[in-house]
Amino acid sequence: MANEEKPKPKMGFTIIKNDPTDGHKGFGIGSLSLENVSPVIVDVAEGTAIVDIGAMHAKSEVERGIKFTMNREDSAGGKDYWLVWVTIDHKESGAYFAGVTACEMVVNREKRRGYKILADHVNRMDKSMKRHIIVDHMDEPSKKILADFLKSHNEEMWNNSDEKLRQDLA
Repeated sequence: MANEEKPKPKMGFTIIKNDPTDGHKGFGIGSLSLENVSPVIVDVAEGTAIVDIGAMHAKSEVERGIKFTMNREDSAGGKDYWLVWVTIDHKESGAYFAGVTACEMVVNREKRRGYKILADHVNRMDKSMKRHIIVDHMDEPSKKILADFLKSHNEEMWNNSDEKLRQDLA
């Protein structure tokens, strides 16, 4: 019994609000706050965009019940979506869309299969949090859907945003 080893505790991914350290030193130092990041799902066929917080953990309505692979053929005939990470920040003129990055996703409900590159989704969320704008690879109809969604969400924030965002979605 003396040789019996205890399993090492697993470190989970925790979403932390506000100041992750809250005055404490040690655990949690350097943790990222995801408080100002929102996942927006653009449904290309329907021409709609909605915020779906479930996408933070790959559990949006669109993703539920779907087995994702990195092989496009597995989801052939499926619907196209964009998962767009939108980060909001503040500056002197007010709140603005600071980071907006888009990731491709295809879902075939009939086959219960989907295509996405999870590493791309994670990296794009990170880029959004770092205030990058990466939307120029989106198709034109999807750019319009996203631009209209952001404007209707808050036109003042849209106007306060970097010119690159408005140009890349024009």
